[in-house]
Amino acid sequence: MATYYIGGNDEHGQNPFTAGKRTPVMPYLNVPFYENQFNRPTKIKFLEACLRNNFAVFDVKPELTDTSVSTRVRRINAQNLTLLVTFGYNAFGSGNSFNSARGISAFYSSRNPQPARSRALAEEIYEQLLVGTAQNGRGVSSLVDVGVLESVNCPSALVEPGYMTNFDEAKLMLDPDYQTEVAEESCRGVCEYLGERYLARNDLNNYPTLRNGATGNFAYLLQYILNQNGYNIAVDGIFGANTLRAVTEFQTVNGLSADGVVGSETWRTLLTLPPRPTVRQGSRNVYVRYLQQKLTSKLYPLGNIDGIFGNATREAVVAFQRENGLDADGIVGPLTWQAVSVVGGGRPLP
Repeated sequence: MATYYIGGNDEHGQNPFTAGKRTPVMPYLNVPFYENQFNRPTKIKFLEACLRNNFAVFDVKPELTDTSVSTRVRRINAQNLTLLVTFGYNAFGSGNSFNSARGISAFYSSRNPQPARSRALAEEIYEQLLVGTAQNGRGVSSLVDVGVLESVNCPSALVEPGYMTNFDEAKLMLDPDYQTEVAEESCRGVCEYLGERYLARNDLNNYPTLRNGATGNFAYLLQYILNQNGYNIAVDGIFGANTLRAVTEFQTVNGLSADGVVGSETWRTLLTLPPRPTVRQGSRNVYVRYLQQKLTSKLYPLGNIDGIFGNATREAVVAFQRENGLDADGIVGPLTWQAVSVVGGGRPLP
């Protein structure tokens, strides 16, 4: 495979949240969802997908702040990237109430130095998103006066896979599986654009066994995922002592053999792939965190998303089970996992 250098960019910020870039107040939770709560994790998952597909990656905006477009353009143009993909979320109207505008859009700029390549990139990503998600399509269009599309020195596309002002699509913003779908289909589109074979996320045969001393893309990927789970380690592609400590701790917390070797079961757990274990009050692991993310996106309040199955999480599970025709015992077994793992859905608009 040729060496490709892929940039990932997320619009707006969350420390603090960018003013105005939010949904209307979400019922049941009584808070809005902010745009960067979708954009940032989706960008990170896109970069992880690119690493798995043997591309080099560049995170344009690793900080949580809303970094200026001019700063991001300078960073991009200093990297000599193969291409850039930016993640955003659309809105319509005043932003204070829900409306019927919906669907996926992809954008490029006719003013980009490589307009034909930018359009081809946007079209490939758009086509994959239509196939790999349940969303309606709104087409591929050119935008002007968008710096990350027209002022960068590489082909560039912007993905906006939903509307913050559409109630059902607003809920998707915090759904970790929708974030993953958008990230993976965007990576698949990049692979199509580059003429490279896409390596699927849920095929554990695509993940090598890693141990202390390993280097390269999958060591980077491991470190990316560990950091998303709260382990503050350097992302340098070198499986050294700090990564070994993080892996061993992760394995211990998640009930795995704490040998520091990242084999198929550790990869499965890092990716929260099924089969998912039964969890209940007192459980603490990445599957509980995933459960909390899913319940929050479906508008069941439970407080902090911390991977700890406490009283509030149990109450949310019981409410979800009761409202979905399940045995309301507060225990998340196969039937509850099947129901809660659906992309989208959740409580209706009152």
